[in-house]
Amino acid sequence: MIQLTKTSDEKKIVIGIPKGSLQESTFELFKKAGYALGNPGRSYFPTIDDPEIECVLLRSQEMARYVEDGVLDAGITGYDWVRETNSDVVEIEELIYAKQSKKPVKWVLAVADESDIKSVQDLNGKIVATEVINITKEYLRNKGVNAKVEFSWGATEIKARGIADAIVDVTETGSSLRANNLRIIDTLLESTTRIIANKESVKDSWKKKKIENLAMLLKGVLTAESKVEMLMNVKKSSLQGILNILPAMNTPTISTLSDPEWCDVITVIDKKVARDIIPLLKEAGAEGIVEVPINRIID
Repeated sequence: MIQLTKTSDEKKIVIGIPKGSLQESTFELFKKAGYALGNPGRSYFPTIDDPEIECVLLRSQEMARYVEDGVLDAGITGYDWVRETNSDVVEIEELIYAKQSKKPVKWVLAVADESDIKSVQDLNGKIVATEVINITKEYLRNKGVNAKVEFSWGATEIKARGIADAIVDVTETGSSLRANNLRIIDTLLESTTRIIANKESVKDSWKKKKIENLAMLLKGVLTAESKVEMLMNVKKSSLQGILNILPAMNTPTISTLSDPEWCDVITVIDKKVARDIIPLLKEAGAEGIVEVPINRIID
């Protein structure tokens, strides 16, 4: 049983931090959001510089169950594990990040390259190995396929040769599957990281606000990672040409400088757009162009 230090009269939320593949990226996310989340070493209780938050390290696979049971007020886990455990929780926010990327992960049906299996219908009477038993059974049932689903404790990729006829495994980029000479047949589920909360906890207005504020700050970091702030000096005679180059969806801030012939233009744009338009802005008359990273964007 998890032993927590919270007492009944304390204003505090207990939040589950994912242990394992998401741990490092989650710690970094908290850091960028302004929280000092201490490395726990061998402890399962990371320190945090907010006396109103207590953190517990738990595997993503079991997070939703502990949130549903009220052991945790909130937790960070994948949508896939909420589905797999069929947990009755409240979704607070979607946070699109994973171990290696800022994209959803996919649970895919895969077979060995040399396998005769071409589609899910070919799995009738076959064996499928996976960590997500319930998701896989539901998928096969919806496809009208009768196959035996076996739980995999790990190293699922190697089981597609000799141990099982097919596997259902999670992938971000597909590189591990390709390295093991596996072929994807179908995608069962796309999943992103979520902040979830206990139903009773969100009935407490203070806890609900605390969880929502945390979610807002974390989401703001992820939103900002793909953006940059751009600042430049522009002659008023060249201003319309500059505005024509900047993305139409962005409304820049325009301020007059001490020299009335010049103005300061500030805008926020996608990082990938910045590299393409900086030469165009320079050519159109912008000077002193500065690109600034952004810590958080709160919509």
